[in-house]
Amino acid sequence: MTRRALLSSLAIPALAQRRKLPNIVLINADDLGSGDLSCYGHPTIRTPNLDRLASDGVRFTQFYSAAPLCSPSRAALLTGRYQVRSGVNFVLFPDSTGGLPDSELTIAALLKQRGYATHVTGKWHLGHLPQYLPAKRGFDGYFGIPFSNDMSLKTNVVYDEINKKKGLTRPPSALDRYRTLPGVPLMRNEEVLERDPDQTQLTARYTEDAIAFIKGAASRGAPFFLYLAHTMPHVPLFASARFRGKSRGGLFGDVVEELDWSVGEIRKTLAALKLDENTLILFTSDNGAPVQLADHGGSNGPLREGKATTWDGGYRAPFIACWKGRIQPGRVIPDVASALDVFPTIARMTGGLPPASLVLDGADLAPVLWEGSSRTQRDFFYYHAGMLHGMRRGPWKLRRHSAKEPDALELYHLESDYGERVNVAAQNPEIVAQMKDAMASHQASFQPAVTQR
Repeated sequence: MTRRALLSSLAIPALAQRRKLPNIVLINADDLGSGDLSCYGHPTIRTPNLDRLASDGVRFTQFYSAAPLCSPSRAALLTGRYQVRSGVNFVLFPDSTGGLPDSELTIAALLKQRGYATHVTGKWHLGHLPQYLPAKRGFDGYFGIPFSNDMSLKTNVVYDEINKKKGLTRPPSALDRYRTLPGVPLMRNEEVLERDPDQTQLTARYTEDAIAFIKGAASRGAPFFLYLAHTMPHVPLFASARFRGKSRGGLFGDVVEELDWSVGEIRKTLAALKLDENTLILFTSDNGAPVQLADHGGSNGPLREGKATTWDGGYRAPFIACWKGRIQPGRVIPDVASALDVFPTIARMTGGLPPASLVLDGADLAPVLWEGSSRTQRDFFYYHAGMLHGMRRGPWKLRRHSAKEPDALELYHLESDYGERVNVAAQNPEIVAQMKDAMASHQASFQPAVTQR
């Protein structure tokens, strides 16, 4: 079924019903690791607003993004489907011609059909050409940059600085694809406002735009969906003068503490407008921290490796959910969940799931969030660069050793060995065989889409 057909099959709620629908604020940080917040154990970075969000709501300790890189993970988050179904398998660049296909139904498109005002602030990264921009994917408005903040010759030099500290060099050709590009654009809808904007002001400008949207939607009495996709703490790191040099965690800590401030400003606005008891706030990150970048890259706590790898450090992210008066506060949830669950959860609470013809890979988190129930075990599959690299089932993770050795399998018991240090495949051949068969069945169940580049 096409996206157009899916939308036409969804009834628009009556005005009286629309007024009872919850507002939704989905905040997605960029490259923030599962160990970068004080409520997740960071010893020096102070995140009082996110800590308060967690104490007022719930905090997940085994939450997965759907990919270890930005474009694929964002495609999965907004559609509730593994990125191989949409073909967004790789990071999209300023010279890419592809993006999230029109056939995919996003959270925004679903909610817009249900009477919501929808808006995205920040990093889009699902296609920069007009046919892929947010207005074509269900959002009424957009303010931000269409890809990563390092994707211009001006800002990409951060990697040279990092390599220099490591005593490494890289050939000039590594920057060639950026030499003819006009710089990272800051956009309002489809209009380019600036090129290579002052990135020290991005977090503040995003926050101001997000608050303006909330106030505007509230004044119209419309339920709203705000997708606030921060550019930070993706490198190059920038913090405003108000925060720079203030954290004990260095520049990275300054950046994270400014993101924390932004969350506080959003919550203050909701409280002032008396919307906090009818607003679900979700906070997460698009993938694990790039620990390979040392002091530029953040922390994944005890997890192994980070961004762009198939170890859990590349996939696990913080996830906090808060809804005053609806979610029982102060809980820490150890159940496995993922970004794929966000779409079905929002869909169910705003009018029900889309038709069964739309295959979703996540599941509704309502029993965990509202009722405090334990979650029914679900398999999670690790995709990277369009390939299936492994799966999680209960406490077990089966992982292919490498793309060159697809039959060399490693098995880890993540609940006792969350650092993935001890391969226990040889001691558990039956579990390896069962999970290998499950991976094969999963792959055979659908045809991947053509890769977007």
